[in-house]
Amino acid sequence: MNVRIVTPSYLIQKKRDHAAGIEQLTRLGFKVLNPEFPEALPSPQEKAEQIHRAFADPEVDLILAQRGGYSAMKSLPFIDFDLIGQHPKPIAGFSDLSALLNPIFERTGLVTLHAPMVINLDAPTGFTVRSLRNALDGYPQKNLLRGSPVTVFHPGSASGTLKGGNLITLTALIDTAWEIETAGSILFLEDVDEQLHEVDRYLTQWILAGKFAGVRGIVLGDFRGIRSRQVFEILASQMQLDIPVVHSPRIGHVANKITLPVGAEVRLDTAKKELVITAMNFPGGSA
Repeated sequence: MNVRIVTPSYLIQKKRDHAAGIEQLTRLGFKVLNPEFPEALPSPQEKAEQIHRAFADPEVDLILAQRGGYSAMKSLPFIDFDLIGQHPKPIAGFSDLSALLNPIFERTGLVTLHAPMVINLDAPTGFTVRSLRNALDGYPQKNLLRGSPVTVFHPGSASGTLKGGNLITLTALIDTAWEIETAGSILFLEDVDEQLHEVDRYLTQWILAGKFAGVRGIVLGDFRGIRSRQVFEILASQMQLDIPVVHSPRIGHVANKITLPVGAEVRLDTAKKELVITAMNFPGGSA
């Protein structure tokens, strides 16, 4: 599988860390078409052009972000979603990449991958590699939570469109043209190294903005530094939760990472502790 690296957010600071990720991708059987270490951060327009070239290139099978951080959202006004829709292929990343994964799905209908990036693949765990391969094979294993501990905060079952990602990143898109549409979704959220009062502020903004209206189920990922129950309690203290809510510690900035298909139709069942793909428009083959 041919991989093209893109840099829509920050750059990896150390050349050896970039090289380690490229080396591991090669060991895993991927051919990296542009293994060179990028020396300068592209402008927002250049980031969009980089993404366009990757989608339009017929040799590219997978578009993989080098790392997250911040600034992917700055490229949104320059992205040609029609071009992306005409050249379907998976684009993968997470954290700051949430600002691209959700709008790409919502504007093209193509499933995107909330997945490890080059910076995370220098020494990946077996779980992370298996989950990524499952995704790139078109998800023959449809239970996305298989192998992950699951804590049930509110029971139930529901079906919807899987959307979400990094809380602070998606909060920044509220009241913009690229705001995530949450009605009818199974929503997953994660964050890293934020203080409890900051997570409270973000989630309260979502509540006041009506972003949980019509959400059919919630999957809380890892919030490094904050217990998942504290995150659930922020929600439960301000809104009536009559939908299934679970926690998986393998979503987010963690070593064992689930690759999630943003835009897939899924069913969340707390009794079975499953999140199962029921249908999706996956570039290169559906589940």
